[in-house]
Formats: sequence, structure tokens, C-alpha cells
Amino acid sequence: MKKISKTSELLWLLGIVFVALGVAICSKADLGVSMIAAPAFVVYEAIASLWSGFSVGVTEYIMQGLLLILLCLIVCRFHWRYLLAFVVAVVYGYTLNLFLFILGGVSFDAVWLRWVMLIVGDVLTAFGVACFFRTYLPLQVYELFVAEISSRFQLNINKVKWSFDITLLVISIALALALFGDVKSFDWSTIGYSSFHSIGLGTLVTTAINSPIIAFMGKLIDKIFEATPAFPKVEKLLRRD
Repeated sequence: MKKISKTSELLWLLGIVFVALGVAICSKADLGVSMIAAPAFVVYEAIASLWSGFSVGVTEYIMQGLLLILLCLIVCRFHWRYLLAFVVAVVYGYTLNLFLFILGGVSFDAVWLRWVMLIVGDVLTAFGVACFFRTYLPLQVYELFVAEISSRFQLNINKVKWSFDITLLVISIALALALFGDVKSFDWSTIGYSSFHSIGLGTLVTTAINSPIIAFMGKLIDKIFEATPAFPKVEKLLRRD
């Protein structure tokens, strides 16, 4: 089958849309958002009661900005393209806000439907992440962090992604404990059908299956798309050191 060429820019756009849509769907499933999204959702919940104008999307790009600073410290360098990753984080944040607004009135009452929608959200998110890894355009800071760490230390990108996911899961739990301090009110009997400060059994399931799904989606994308640029001059500019 002939691959569709000149799709690098399209894959970037699909990455933004599908990651935001996937996270929004997982949030509505109320089984726990992904470990990547969880820190922002936890922080948002803690601040929202104090600041009515705050949003998940704003929390997202603030968190990604902090992660960008950490990346620079780890790889011991700063590149002007890193700033573009923060711009992408802002675009993603408002795209996420848009999907959360669109899905605002949607509810999944049946437990089985919640789990189905969680998996749907996970698959959409994984597809978006795989798209990001195949474009020359700026990545979100999350994907940039994984890609830069893999490149800097010559590590397998899928293994780095899995380690990154586990780390964010631990951070999410620590934030929930530190910001709310109501762990004693958690009811273990509800873990199969509801989340606790946006963390739940669905978060653990997503952590386990996320990297394999991204790897699978990547292979699927590679069979269909040839991630070559439609605008070579833009690619040359962005790849210039």
C-alpha cells in the first residue's frame, strides 16, 4: 500500500486534537485520568475552589512550563525550540478546555460504559502521542521531555516513556495526598467505578497499557503515513541548531 506523503504537519495537528480529546473522554469516564494528565487535574481541583477563573488547560501549560525547566537542568542545555514546546502546551491547554466544554453535559452512568470510554480515551491519546513523535514541529513538553532524554542519554524511547509515566503517577498520588489530606475518606469499594481526585483504577490501567498502545499506534501510523514535510523550509528552520 502506498503511503500518504507530506503529512508531518497533519500528524502534528492530529497529535494536538487526539491527545486533548482522549484526555477529555477519560476525565468524563471518572475512573481516573492518565498519569500524564493527573498532576494537572489534581492541582486544578485544589485551586478551582479558590479561583473560579482557573481551568484545567491553564494548569496544564503551567505544569508543562515547570517540566520544561526541569528538562533543561537534566540535559544541561537550552535550545530556542524548547520555547516552542511551551507554545504548543498553551495551544493544547485551550484545546483540552474546548473538549471539556463540549463534553460538559455528557455523563457515562453505566460502569461498563465508563470502562469502555476510558479505553477509547486511552487509545485516542496514544494515537495522538504517536503522531507527535513523527513530526518535526514542536512537541508538547511531555513528549519533548521523553524524546530529549532518550536522545541525550541514548535510551530506548518506549522504555523512557514507560518510566516517565510511572514517575508522573507517583507524583500525582503525592500531590493528592499533600493538597487534600483526606485519604482516610477514600472508600476502596468504589475503586472500580469512580475516581479519587482524578486518580483511580483507570489511572493504573492506563499506566500499564499506555506505552504498548503508543508503540502499536506508531507502527500503524508508519504503515499509512510518510511523515515528510509539506513545508521543507519550515522544517529546515526548526531543525537548525
